[in-house]
Amino acid sequence: MTRIVGHTRAILTIGDKMKIGYACTLALQDDTKMRSCIAKNASELRLIELIDHNLTALSNILTYNHQQGIKMFRISSDIIPFGSSPINSVDWQTLFQSAFTFLQEQIKRYDMRISMHPGQYTIINSPNPEVVQRAIADLQYHCALLDLLCEDATHKMVLHVGGVYGDKQEAMKRFMAEYRELDETIKRRLIIENDDRYYTLEDVLWIAEKIQIPVVFDNLHHKLNPSLTNLNEKQCLALVKQTWKSVDGRMKMHYSEQDPLKRAGAHASSIDIETFLEFCKDLQKEEVDIMLEVKDKHVSALCVIEALRNKYPWLLEE
Repeated sequence: MTRIVGHTRAILTIGDKMKIGYACTLALQDDTKMRSCIAKNASELRLIELIDHNLTALSNILTYNHQQGIKMFRISSDIIPFGSSPINSVDWQTLFQSAFTFLQEQIKRYDMRISMHPGQYTIINSPNPEVVQRAIADLQYHCALLDLLCEDATHKMVLHVGGVYGDKQEAMKRFMAEYRELDETIKRRLIIENDDRYYTLEDVLWIAEKIQIPVVFDNLHHKLNPSLTNLNEKQCLALVKQTWKSVDGRMKMHYSEQDPLKRAGAHASSIDIETFLEFCKDLQKEEVDIMLEVKDKHVSALCVIEALRNKYPWLLEE
């Protein structure tokens, strides 16, 4: 696996109290871009080539992030093309064992926190058993990948509760029942997120209390699909924090802002720094790691880190 990074910049000397991250892509140059293919072109040889390239790209992304002081990163679900599908019959876990060993050492050395976010079709509360089985297979894939990259349970995979299917209470019960049947290796990594349509923060906190699963708070989803309206965001985070155990690491959240020119829920092109700093002003260090969901990815992450260092350095200091 080639290990090169062609873009460098002065290393930011920040502490390890709050981690700031971004999701999935770093489109600086070819050796940091993920590649994929369509199903009809997914021959064994092509898949091996793509996996090799993507693991190299991940290594380069991690190195870049480390150089910039970015301590958290969400890995694309497509890093292993068709990872949970019968289309991919490559024994990639064995074939790329040395690459995964290197990546695991890299993540540990850089003190990087990794996550994944299975897609919108990974729904374990569906009334359709086939949909549920595909969802479980997808969770198994994500979990296997994270287990190869990260030993401890602080590196998480995020899941939405799913659909309502005409009866929200029954759908929530189905989610809990299916969750209880999941393998323990999956449950140690899974966290649930409030969404912008069906399941509010209050809903996911109720589920979390019943099945003992951590909650990730999404601030934009909370604005679009509100609950606990007597509480401010800081107070909401205090409730969310109670769902996290020491083995899970620091509570994490998703932070995004609305694109004013697009549909409700569309992420802004970049983070407005003053708005972000206003959100952060009451946060205590060691309270939360923040995943930015924003179109310009690492660019906003760098701006946010620099702004925090200047305005609220205690959030980042050792």
